[in-house]
Amino acid sequence: MTSGKDLLRIEGLDVSFALLGGRVDAVRGASLRVLPGRVTALVGESGSGKSVISQAVMGILPSIATASGRILFDDPLAAGPPVDLAKLPTDGPAIRALRGRRMATIFQEPMTSLSPLHTIGNQIGEVLKVHEGASAAEQRARTIEMLGLVGFPDPARAHDMYPFELSGGMRQRAMIAMALICRPALLIADEPTTALDVTIQAQILKLLRELQEKLNMAMLLITHDLGVVANVADEVVVIYHGRIMEAGTVEDIFRRPTHAYLKGLMHAVPHFDMKPGERLKALREVPVKASALLGRQNAPAGDDAGILLSVRNLEKSFTTRRSGFFQKAEATAVKAVNDVSFDIRRGECLGLVGESGCGKTTVSKMLMRAVTPDSGSITFNGGAGQIDVLSARGRELKNLRTKIQMVFQDPVSSLSPRMTVQNILTEPLEIHERGSAKSRREMAARLMEVIGLDRHYLSRYPHSFSGGQRQRIGIARALALGPDLLICDEPVSALDVSVQAQILNLLKDLQADLGLTYLFISHNLAVVDYMADRIAVMCGGRIVELAPRETLMQAPVHPYTRSLLAAVPFPDLDRPLDFPSLKNRGAADMTGWDHQFREEPGEEALAAADLGAGHLVLARRTADIRELRP
Repeated sequence: MTSGKDLLRIEGLDVSFALLGGRVDAVRGASLRVLPGRVTALVGESGSGKSVISQAVMGILPSIATASGRILFDDPLAAGPPVDLAKLPTDGPAIRALRGRRMATIFQEPMTSLSPLHTIGNQIGEVLKVHEGASAAEQRARTIEMLGLVGFPDPARAHDMYPFELSGGMRQRAMIAMALICRPALLIADEPTTALDVTIQAQILKLLRELQEKLNMAMLLITHDLGVVANVADEVVVIYHGRIMEAGTVEDIFRRPTHAYLKGLMHAVPHFDMKPGERLKALREVPVKASALLGRQNAPAGDDAGILLSVRNLEKSFTTRRSGFFQKAEATAVKAVNDVSFDIRRGECLGLVGESGCGKTTVSKMLMRAVTPDSGSITFNGGAGQIDVLSARGRELKNLRTKIQMVFQDPVSSLSPRMTVQNILTEPLEIHERGSAKSRREMAARLMEVIGLDRHYLSRYPHSFSGGQRQRIGIARALALGPDLLICDEPVSALDVSVQAQILNLLKDLQADLGLTYLFISHNLAVVDYMADRIAVMCGGRIVELAPRETLMQAPVHPYTRSLLAAVPFPDLDRPLDFPSLKNRGAADMTGWDHQFREEPGEEALAAADLGAGHLVLARRTADIRELRP
C-alpha cells in the first residue's frame, strides 16, 4: 500500500568536505524520492556519494561536512507538514526523536557496528529504553519477538549471546532487528549484504523484503550490486561522482537504460550467460604490459601440460576450548578440512567455491605452509622434479615459496601502511636475494607497468591509492618472484563491480601472457564462472563436487551446488530469485538433501563418484552413478 505523497524527498542536496588539500564536493545537486512502503535503490561505485546521502538524511555527517538543500521527511504518524531534516540541529532533540525510532539504518559491517562488550539483547533493548522508555521485562519480551521475526531459530538463547558468538549472517540479522525494533517508517540499508556469502545474502534480501512488506516500511537500499537491485527495488537512482545520472522505475532502468554510465555498470557484471572468450567491459580498462617482465616463457596449458600441484587426503582439525566460572574447560575438535583431494593442471585456473567456514582459506594456507595439516600430502611439480611441499625445509622451502605466491582478499590490510610501493615490490626480491638494489628498483618499475600504474607512483604509500589500485599492487607483489602458481583468496570480494571487472580482466590477461596457474577462491559463483576452467565446490570441509566449468554450471548434481547457484541474484528482471525456495538455515543444511548425499553416523561413508569427463561428486559408495547423472 502506498500513498501519493513521498515519505522522503531530497531536493538539490549539496555536501562538501573541508580538507587540507581544499574543498571536496561529495554530493552535487542530488534529488531523489522514497515512496511509502516501497524500495528505492541508490546505485553507484565507492566514492560516488551514496553513503554521504544516507548520513545527511540521518543527521550523522562528520563535523567537517557542509550541506545545503532540502531533505523532507513526511512521517505518517506526525501531524503537520514534512520536516526538513537538513535544518534540524544534528544533535538536537528533534532529530534524535526521529533517528532510531522513525528512521533507522543498517550498516555494511555488523561486527564493527555492534558492541563486543554487550549481549545482542542488551543492544536491541537499549533502543526501546531510549525511544519508548520500555521496562526491562518489556524490552526482553519485544526483543525476543523481533529476533524470532528476523529468523533466529532460538531467539531466547540469541538474546543472551555476544556478537562474536554469531556468524556474519546472524550478526546482520541482529543489526536488522535493532533497526526495526521501533517499527520505523524509513529503513536505510547501506550495503547490507556486501560482506556476506551468496546464500546468506539471498536470505537477508528475502528477510528485508518480507519485513518491508509486513511492516509497510519504506527502504532506501544503498548498493553497487545490480543483481540485488533487480530482485528487491521498485525504483532505482544511479549516482556517479556525486551527481544523479539516471532515475526511474526498476523496469525502466533495466529494460531501457539510457545513460552511458549505467550501461557501463551493467556490462561490468559477470553473469552465467557469457559466451566462451567473452570479456567483461570495465568502465576504465587497465592496460596490461606483460612484456615488461622479460625472461618469462609462456608455460604450456591444458591437459598436455601435466599436473603442477597435487593434493591428496588433506585433513585439518582445530581444537576449541570453552569454559566458565567454576567449570572445567572442555576441548572440542572441529574438523575444518576433511579428506580433500584435487589436482591443479599447469596453465589452468581451478576455482574453489563455498560458503564462509567451509574450509577454503584453510586449504590455501596449507598449500602456502602457513598451516600444518594433520595428515595428507601436497606435491608440487615445478619442472625440476617433484617437491613434497609439507616436508620441504631450508633452501628447498625458500625456493618453493618463490614458486607459489598469494593474492589476499583485503588490499588494505595486506599492504604495510609504513612502506612505499617501491619498498613493497622490492621486499620479496630482497628476502630471496634477487639482483642488486638497482635491478630491484628496475623490476619494481616494470611491475608497475604490468599492472597499468605509472612508475612515478612508486614513492607513494598505499593510503593514497583506491581499493582497486591497491589490489593491483598486491598482484604485482605476488608476481615479483616469477611464480608458477598464484593462490587468489577472494581477490575481488571487497571491490565494486566496475573495479572488480578491471582486476578479473587483469588476472586473465596475465594468465594468458605469462602462462600463470591460478587457484581462485571465491564465494561468488558468477566470478568463478568467468575465471575458472574447472570448479571445486566445498561444503563442511569436503569437496562435494568437482567438474569442468561448463558442466558444473549447466548440469550440477550435488544439492549444495544447486543451492549455491539458485541463490545468485541476476541483474535481470526476467530471472528473479526464487525466494520461497530459499532455505532459512543456509545451503549447507543437509535436512533436504537426498539420502545418497548425506553422511550419517553408523552408515557407509561417502566417496567421490566419477560421472565421467572429469565430473566427480561426493555420494554414497553404493549410489548408482546412472541415478546421479542429471
